[in-house]
Amino acid sequence: MYSFNSRVRYSEVNKDGRLKLVSLLDYFQDCSTFHSEDAGMGTEYLAGQGLAWVLNFWQIDVMRYPQLCEQITIETCPYAFKGCLGFRNFDMLDEQGNRIAVANTLWTLLNLQSMRPAKPTEEMLQAYSISSKLPMEYLSRKIPVEGEGERQDEVLVRKHHLDTNYHMNNGQYVAVASDLLPENFEVNRLMVSYHKSAVLGDILYPVIYGKGTEEVTVVLETEEHSPYAIVKFNGILSKQENRVPVVGKIL
Repeated sequence: MYSFNSRVRYSEVNKDGRLKLVSLLDYFQDCSTFHSEDAGMGTEYLAGQGLAWVLNFWQIDVMRYPQLCEQITIETCPYAFKGCLGFRNFDMLDEQGNRIAVANTLWTLLNLQSMRPAKPTEEMLQAYSISSKLPMEYLSRKIPVEGEGERQDEVLVRKHHLDTNYHMNNGQYVAVASDLLPENFEVNRLMVSYHKSAVLGDILYPVIYGKGTEEVTVVLETEEHSPYAIVKFNGILSKQENRVPVVGKIL
């Protein structure tokens, strides 16, 4: 199991002083990146091989969101390679070692020249230690979209959305979709399936399903209704409260 320690930063919390969902996702992404870099299988190695790992699916279950300045540990481990596919778990622990979030992910290794799936090299397979699957509820990767959706304001893909592959970063799809949730919606499960990479200048057309319920799905699609990503939120609609700001002023 690969891990690193961190402290929840002010830039990572919401108005209630707790880690944002997108920041939690970023911690998991960073953990897998650190793991690959430290194993010698990072961005430079992949670029030299003309390869890239492309994320197909997230499932993140959240028990609680850590508070501002709380000490946390982020862990990851691949638990299987099957052909061109890689399966990886993540979890987040508090200072007492209690699990506060856990995730399952599926990745595809892509040949960037042919844009076709590729099998990992023997060198890549030897660089990673396979661990047992973490205990969690493993759900189907197919996210159903049912009922009538409501199209929301379009979103233009800008430079700040991009990652080193010049595609919209995985977390940015979640950020766009989560902006459509009501303020009193607390997410305890996130599922994302990625279908098409958005690039600079593309326009995302969000369509929301289940608005006003505790199970909301957002499809980020092209103008022709082809999905870039499908994002599903399960959570709790809490009562609206007038909350005192966590930090009134920072000197």
